[in-house]
Amino acid sequence: MTPSIRTVLTNPIHFVAFGFGSGLTPFAPGTAGTIAAIPLYLLLEQLSLPFYLVVVVLAFLFGIWVCGRAGDDLGVHDHGGIVWDEFVGFWVTMVAAPAGWQWVAAGFLLFRLFDIWKPWPISWADQKVSGGFGVMLDDLIAGGYALAVLQFSSLFVPLSGQ
Repeated sequence: MTPSIRTVLTNPIHFVAFGFGSGLTPFAPGTAGTIAAIPLYLLLEQLSLPFYLVVVVLAFLFGIWVCGRAGDDLGVHDHGGIVWDEFVGFWVTMVAAPAGWQWVAAGFLLFRLFDIWKPWPISWADQKVSGGFGVMLDDLIAGGYALAVLQFSSLFVPLSGQ
């Protein structure tokens, strides 16, 4: 069941789970959710690394609850419009990322690649782990893979903001 626009915009749980409405897009809601996560990332990147990590951990834990509740309300474990997990997965990708729009774009592309491709153990988590934790876990792992590739790339690829 896909909730109405009104339901998503008026129910705080659905509003957050649907990425402030970005998950309502009829085409590629996960990509739309990741795009919607970028402006919040640009605010979060101003934090020191320890505070950034605390925010990401809290967003993950909150996501377990909010995505689980939204899924239960909708009767669908991992409804395509639930994109809070993409927000957190992208923020994981961008942990200690180099500054510059090129790195934001690279992080976006890498996260979407791993989130769509789902190499093991992402595919295992996506298929075998249920509830809000399952919704969040596969994107956490995809974000971890993308983080590793982004950090490794930063050692060799000079993508500066200049």
